[in-house]
Amino acid sequence: MEVCYQLPVLPLDRPVPKHVLSRRGAISFSSSSSLFGAPDPRQLSQRRGAISYDSSDQTALYIRMLARLSCGSSPADSGTEKRVHRLLSFQRYLHSSRLLRGIPQQIPLHILDEDYSGQARCMLEKVGSWNFDIFLFDKLTNGNSLITLTLHLLNQYGLVDLFQLDMVKLWRFLVLVQEDYHNDNPYHNSVHAADVTQAMYCYLQEPMLSKSLTSYDILLGLLAAATHDLDHPGVNQPFLIKTDHYLATLYRNTSVLENHHWKSAVGLLRETGLFSHLPPEDSMNMERELGSLILATDISRQNDYLSRFRTHLDQESLCLSNASHRHFVLQMALKCADICNPCRPWELSKQWSEKVTEEFFEQGDIEKKHKLQVSPLCDRETNTVGNIQIGFMTYVAEPLFGEWARFSDTRLSQTMLGHMGLNKASWGGLQPEQTAISEETETSAGGSRSKEIPQGSRES
Repeated sequence: MEVCYQLPVLPLDRPVPKHVLSRRGAISFSSSSSLFGAPDPRQLSQRRGAISYDSSDQTALYIRMLARLSCGSSPADSGTEKRVHRLLSFQRYLHSSRLLRGIPQQIPLHILDEDYSGQARCMLEKVGSWNFDIFLFDKLTNGNSLITLTLHLLNQYGLVDLFQLDMVKLWRFLVLVQEDYHNDNPYHNSVHAADVTQAMYCYLQEPMLSKSLTSYDILLGLLAAATHDLDHPGVNQPFLIKTDHYLATLYRNTSVLENHHWKSAVGLLRETGLFSHLPPEDSMNMERELGSLILATDISRQNDYLSRFRTHLDQESLCLSNASHRHFVLQMALKCADICNPCRPWELSKQWSEKVTEEFFEQGDIEKKHKLQVSPLCDRETNTVGNIQIGFMTYVAEPLFGEWARFSDTRLSQTMLGHMGLNKASWGGLQPEQTAISEETETSAGGSRSKEIPQGSRES
């Protein structure tokens, strides 16, 4: 009997089958894990960094996966569906966790949750709103916010058709990008990448940019936003340097993380062949300019970019008909999108502030455990969320967004500055309360965190 597979339309609300494309990031915090561990026979495609170890044809593999998705058993009667609806939502969330990755799903979970997918589509209709709740969107998409949002924006701009992108390759690329984010990181995870991508879209819609940027610029900007923190280990560059991590050696202690994010993104572009139909020179230019955007997010080079931006504004020398000037504006837009959390409404900003501070503190716990000098802002016993955020707003965010408002004096820019002022005042009001909590925690603190130093460190 001859079996024919027909590629189905890829719906935005369908959960990504994480057991199909399971990956190990290039950086591990587990002392028992190995960067080059033996492949798990349960996984259809086992990958190491940007290199595929699967000898089978990747396109055929993905066609088989798509066929499986299109052949689920039909749901039971509507009454049964309603009863199990919420339970299955929770199970889909569990299947997206790193602990259960690689375990085959026993139930065709994508069949249900029509109301959730409907709510996600309603949210996408307002994707340009600065109040966009990425946390809610991530829940409604079952942890697939980055894939869903990025694909929606690429389609909305007509970039898939314009650049003749193969949908199977594009979908697989986005799946692998989302998989490469470490979702056990409190902050630098796929939800942060989705949030930055949504913010980037808001900036691309601003009059100064929308009337000047080319489709190529927009494609580059969205891809850079989606991949700008790819495979982030959850620790900063000084930590990698002082623990002699192999990435610090590889990139000679210069923009270590940003170089790794860029090269990881290029590896996925090449592995999936997303731009393989373009002339080689065009693909190379795309990769090079993608790197230029991602490298601009290095916070240690903030003053360099800000001074150059300020000089352009003072001299009124920005000419957006010039490709290099448009690229520079894209760099500044991505920098703003990357650290826009203080400019969000308080309900969203507070959550991000707590997450990034917890990631700092987890690094500090690792440093204490291994008797390393604790990095600035990483000691949970001497810092609070409030004082860290107030300092960040004062010395980093306010100067950057002040200059951005000079460049693009719009309602959005004023809204961002307004939110930042209110958020700063709110953290100031919470300072006495947080200080008291911190003192109580210090007296009762005992255990250390479970994370280990990354592979590549000389510390045992």
